[in-house]
Amino acid sequence: MNIGLLGFGFMGKTHAYAVQNLNFFYRDLPFEAKIAGVCCAHEENARTAVRQFGLGRVYANEDEMFADQSIDVVDICTPNHCHYPTLKKAIAAGKHIYCEKPLCVTYEQAKEIAELASVRGLTAQVVFHNRFLAPVRRAKEIVDEGRLGRILSFHASYLHSSAVDTARAAGWKQDRDYGGGVLLDLGSHAIDLIYYLCGAFTDAVGKAQIAYPARLGVDGKPWQTNAEEAFYLIGTLECGAVGTVEASKIAPGTNDDLRFEIYGEKGALRFDLMNPNYLYYYDGTAPESPLGGMRGFTRIECVGRYPLPGGTFPGAKAPVGWLRGHLGSMYAFLSCVHRGVQATPSFTDGAHVQWVMERAYESAGS
Repeated sequence: MNIGLLGFGFMGKTHAYAVQNLNFFYRDLPFEAKIAGVCCAHEENARTAVRQFGLGRVYANEDEMFADQSIDVVDICTPNHCHYPTLKKAIAAGKHIYCEKPLCVTYEQAKEIAELASVRGLTAQVVFHNRFLAPVRRAKEIVDEGRLGRILSFHASYLHSSAVDTARAAGWKQDRDYGGGVLLDLGSHAIDLIYYLCGAFTDAVGKAQIAYPARLGVDGKPWQTNAEEAFYLIGTLECGAVGTVEASKIAPGTNDDLRFEIYGEKGALRFDLMNPNYLYYYDGTAPESPLGGMRGFTRIECVGRYPLPGGTFPGAKAPVGWLRGHLGSMYAFLSCVHRGVQATPSFTDGAHVQWVMERAYESAGS
């Protein structure tokens, strides 16, 4: 499979790393995949990517890439506001699509894109890569096995400290004109994990926060902050559970702190991305006497124990990190392209996350 990569910033490099290292982490891949070309807003960036990482050829623009019949898959790593027009072109060209989150900037756009991709029968996936971390997969198994019973409540948060320093120029993810805002950036991941583990949302209300109204903009000049730096959401799920999602870039002392807690009638789960090798499970049916019996959170050793064909390198007991989720996500997507089936999280899943965020934004605005 020949992959055309759009954008080579941080996420573009991450996706290229995942493609180039699949053979190390997954035994006997039934397909071959490579980055066959790169297109960037600034052509020199694409030339640097091709020269340094051996990523095929440079495309002058995305239209040239989509017209190339040898390109099977388009990998979209561009700013959020670029996704919608690019997705429409890629679908019209019949390309399979791997798209960074959020799928689009609005729900109407995301819904339209999901429908168009479905009608064309394309394999399409949104990059909610945290689903593919071993502890998250184990959490899904525990929930699906009914070990928590009826889900009652949840709490998810994704906290950064990247917007605390006002002397640091804002990135495009902080600028509404580029489709920025912390809910779209970090909150989408937290919402997706709750959706994946516990089911669909039926409503969402929220409150946005701008703590630093004046800071340096993308160009390094004084700028009025136009997108929220933190967001606080309360949501209800189809199963009746009620909970909170918090996304913030103004949390000093945090790094890449993605956490969730899920509470059910029979037990609970906890996970922290900064401790990515373990899942914490509480069995509420265990005996509590004498002296506490067997009650308490159990630390499950997920580590590198991925099912075959994964888990063979670097080994089941070797600690894993953030990149492992991206490797798992890329493997899942390309496997679906190879087999000609739909992938998950699908564009429909991405549209649901978009719907939740839009309801929350409407609430914050009114």
